[in-house]
Amino acid sequence: MTIPEIQKKIEDGLPGCKVEILDPYRDGVHIKAVVTFSGFAGKGLIEQHRMVYATLKDELKEEIHALALETRSE
Repeated sequence: MTIPEIQKKIEDGLPGCKVEILDPYRDGVHIKAVVTFSGFAGKGLIEQHRMVYATLKDELKEEIHALALETRSE
């Protein structure tokens, strides 16, 4: 799965969010996603992360080796 595909999956799963995908090691498998979404308001960090993980459910098991998340509410 490519970085643009990961970004699109998150954006499709959380309509209206802003997603920045970083590849700090430039290896395509250790990814950091910074997700800003108004739907995170009033939710705890664990729930916010679960919302993002839900958009990538199958990919997290097989295609993405490591995903670091940073979530922000608008």
